[in-house]
Amino acid sequence: MRKPNRLTAILAASLGLGAAALLSPDARAQDGSAQATYRDIEQTLGLVPGFFKALPETAVSGAWAEFKSIQLNPKTRLDAKTKELMGLAVAAQIPCQYCIAFHTAAAKANGATDEEVREAVAVAALVRHWSTVLNGMQIDLATFKQEVDDVMRMAAEKENKASK
Repeated sequence: MRKPNRLTAILAASLGLGAAALLSPDARAQDGSAQATYRDIEQTLGLVPGFFKALPETAVSGAWAEFKSIQLNPKTRLDAKTKELMGLAVAAQIPCQYCIAFHTAAAKANGATDEEVREAVAVAALVRHWSTVLNGMQIDLATFKQEVDDVMRMAAEKENKASK
């Protein structure tokens, strides 16, 4: 067995485990082997996409667990369409052509219209624009936060008056 690196040893000690437990294949949660993970991916998606196969076998189980528990989980607070539109907005800013292709297709598969896709990208562009202005002009963050609080309070007051 390999000698654990310093970070592994520190993590093991903080979790009350021996470092060997973190390195041992037997210490994986349930059956975290790459082959078991590939079977689950194929069962879930119909095939194992190449990007999962490109990962080191030691990483595929964790990557799939994260993907499945957030991206594919219908029981999260955000619905699938919202998650995919958020993913598209971020992908457009990174920029990541792969992510744009995936999140656009997934957003549409979850009911997003072409207009919603365009709007998500436009919102991402607005955030990028204003981030550039605020950071470049070195706007005071505390003042900015106070102004945001004031605007939100005034908008709520205006809404309350309109609903009466």
